[in-house]
Amino acid sequence: MTQEDVQAPVNFWGEHPATEADYYAAQGAEGESSYFTAPDDATGARRLFTRAWRPAGGTRPRALVFMVHGYGNDISWTFQSTAVFLARSGFACFAADLPGHGRSHGLRAFIPKLDPAVADLLAFFRSVRRRDEHAGLPCFLFGESMGGAICLLIHLRTPPDEWAGAVLVAPMCRISDRIRPPWPVPEVLTFVARFAPTLPIVPTADLIEKSVKVPAKRLVSARNPLRYNGRPRLGTVVELLRATDELAARLGDVTVPFLVVHGSADEVTDPAVSQALYDAAASKDKTIKMYDGMLHSMLFGEPEENIQRVRGDIIAWLNDRCTQTATS
Repeated sequence: MTQEDVQAPVNFWGEHPATEADYYAAQGAEGESSYFTAPDDATGARRLFTRAWRPAGGTRPRALVFMVHGYGNDISWTFQSTAVFLARSGFACFAADLPGHGRSHGLRAFIPKLDPAVADLLAFFRSVRRRDEHAGLPCFLFGESMGGAICLLIHLRTPPDEWAGAVLVAPMCRISDRIRPPWPVPEVLTFVARFAPTLPIVPTADLIEKSVKVPAKRLVSARNPLRYNGRPRLGTVVELLRATDELAARLGDVTVPFLVVHGSADEVTDPAVSQALYDAAASKDKTIKMYDGMLHSMLFGEPEENIQRVRGDIIAWLNDRCTQTATS
């Protein structure tokens, strides 16, 4: 991708409408942003940049959807397109930039430990759930890529009845043997990361090229002013290896109702791992959808007819679970 291709950012939807508020209104939604200060601990207070998207006109939502973005991404660019779609469809959505991502605190793309990030997200999500206007509403988790792994970690660290379900989009719930560094590379990385965890030296392919199928949408993704485009940091890679190893060992402990969607041609996360999650999970209510030929960015980077197909499956699954909750 040339320098000429990556032009100055405007908005992910283009030049018109000119403002976010106008874009939301045109889509039948409302939105707002703010900062959430996570509870103090030994490291001090941490601030997360957050967004909320709701149905327009003050309509009471059918449910709350708590969304988690993927590695290097944020909640202010193309990630919004799915949240706005869900809001237009009657759901109130909430998300935060992970530490080291977007407008949240921390060194860019540096996640030395996932557990504090999980705790901060959970504190934010629970603060939203406690609001009077949300009383009685079912609550769903929604995660893309690394965000899918974080959703499963949240589920495994909370009471089994806290979530009505989870939507996992191309989740990174285990590093595939196909792309996992061979022994002894992980051991060497772990050793070096003890001394230089923030070094951005781990080689990786161009994720936009591997994730986004439509060329014009690759340009939009590349223009995201908050996206991290550098090499992964040692400490982050080591922690993701550790966290996904934990998930791989605990797939059988997953009990939350879930929908997992994955493209068969995904080269960033392995669709076979999603199948392994489906096969191993103890959830009584579990659904898997595989989409032939789709890449990693299923909800933005595909042709519009593919996006509508995946969106339709997601909204049908959510609506069914809302109906079940209302009648139970």
